Order: sequence, then C-alpha cells, then structure tokens
Amino acid sequence: MPVAKDDAAGPVHHQHAVQFYENELSLYTTVAGFLGQGLVDGQPAILISTDAHRDAILLHLEGRHIDVTTALRTGDLVVLEAHDALRQFMKSDMPGAAAFDALLGAVIDRTLRGRSKQTMVRAYGEMVDVLWKENKPDAAVRLEMLWNKLAMRYGFALLCGYAMGNFYKETERFEEICRQHAYIVPPQPAAWPLAPTYTVG
Repeated sequence: MPVAKDDAAGPVHHQHAVQFYENELSLYTTVAGFLGQGLVDGQPAILISTDAHRDAILLHLEGRHIDVTTALRTGDLVVLEAHDALRQFMKSDMPGAAAFDALLGAVIDRTLRGRSKQTMVRAYGEMVDVLWKENKPDAAVRLEMLWNKLAMRYGFALLCGYAMGNFYKETERFEEICRQHAYIVPPQPAAWPLAPTYTVG
C-alpha cells in the first residue's frame, strides 16, 4: 500500500541498464522478471513497449503470479505504447527535451503520488529500440541522455531493450549505447534487482 510522502527524505538512487536481446522470448523473460520482482517488492512499474511486445510481457508477468488487472487498476503498473509516446516528444526526428520531460516526468510523478520519496520506480522502455530500427541512432542516443537527466530528479531503475541485430557491424555505435548505461544485463539474469554484471566506466 502507498504510504505518505516523507518530504525530508531525498529520492533513492537511480539505475540505468540495457539488455541487448537476441530473441523476443529472452526479452519477455527479462522484462517480466525485472518489473515483476519490483511489483512483489512494492515498487511500481512503468512499461513502455510496442503493441507487438506488450501482451506477451503482460502474459509473462501473470506467469509470475502478478495480478496484472489489479496492478493496472491501482496504478502500480502503468503501460504506455512506445510509438505513441515518441510522437508526443519527437521534434524534427530528434527528442525534444522539454516535451520528453513533460511527458515522462508527469508519468513518474503520477506513479509516485501518495508514496514515499524513497520508493523506487521500475521502468522498461523500448522507445530507443524503435528509433534505432527507424535508422535514427542519434535520436536514440539523445533519448538515453534525456533519461539520464530525468534520473537526476527521480529515483528509478530503468531497463532499456535493444534487438542485438541492430548492431551488426556497428561496433562503435554499440559502445556508444553502452556508455549511456551503468549496467549491461545478460539475456536471462539470475536475480533482480539490477546487479552490476558489467559496469561501464
């Protein structure tokens, strides 16, 4: 249950991780494990996915004994469609900082309403993967930077997903994405919350 906010306490530390998935089943398993563990621990979850992935991720959450219907009704789980979200802050093929902050900042604010400032929000997003598949790698990197900037105001754990096929013969781009994240998550992590399986310097 949400508790009253403690205004004297600052937000919890943030975590920003990435998974480069080889197949969609590994993606569904990882995302459901990440968000599901948070929900079990009383941490609200935000799922920003494409329509193609949303239902499978929710089904995997249910497979982990998460009452998805109740979580959606109570606001413990918030679901956004990745393309719809992008349309609200993309300006001339690049993410607009103010529009991004207005959209995602408001979503996090609503999710945290009535909860302690020490509450960790868990979010999974694949908007960056959408941009990469649309041949907009600079926009994807810019979006990662905006997420990192937003993390300075909120305590959240963010997991980003990229199809590994995006980076075929793109070694420099791969390294650039890695630099925007604190952790690289293996395809099927043994446990959550996020663990520093690989720390980017």
